[in-house]
Amino acid sequence: MSGRILIIDNDRSFVKGLRYSLEQDDYRIDILSEGKNTLDHISRKDYNMVLMETDLPDINGLTLCQDIRNISSVPIIFITSVNEDIKKILALEYGADDYLVKPFNILELKARIKAVLRRINHKVSDNDSNVVEIKDLRINSVGRKVTRNDKNISLTGKEFDLLYVLASNPGKVFTREELLGKVWGYAYYGDLRTVDVHIRRIREKIEKDPKAAEYVLTKWGVGYFFKVN
Repeated sequence: MSGRILIIDNDRSFVKGLRYSLEQDDYRIDILSEGKNTLDHISRKDYNMVLMETDLPDINGLTLCQDIRNISSVPIIFITSVNEDIKKILALEYGADDYLVKPFNILELKARIKAVLRRINHKVSDNDSNVVEIKDLRINSVGRKVTRNDKNISLTGKEFDLLYVLASNPGKVFTREELLGKVWGYAYYGDLRTVDVHIRRIREKIEKDPKAAEYVLTKWGVGYFFKVN
């Protein structure tokens, strides 16, 4: 598996080693030491992945993550020395797909990258239909587009996949572990809170009232499901 990856980190020695290791797997690597030119790079090139620090010299990485999400659904993995639960939670809320704390085993990072790329390159459901329509919500797995009352709803890649898994299996209750495995492609490395954060963000985008959801519902003590009618 190969692709183009953008690394945003001002630790030159770390980036040098990371670049060398990823290039051994045939990834094409671009590097930025600051965040200021990130949006321009992403607009001009088709990146498969962004790896970035939370602490950049010119901008907060979480803010940059939000800015990226305004123009692109490219997967984002934070690779950072900041090991704080609140930062991890905020990173996921702002649109990141994963969060890995330095120092880490390069094999773990590669596993996470591959899991994300597999999720993008393959459908996350065995459902034969490309389109799921329930009430005024329409989900197209081919164009990866979601509309409600014919108005586009912007979802990140992970949000779309999570919604599609639930919507293409209406009424079926999925545990957090099951959703983590289906959408993120791995169970061992995952944090169950990742699922909760993404469910909350999906509700904020597709529900008329996120606090009184009519589509994505919680089965207390079990997991989540998509309401049939």
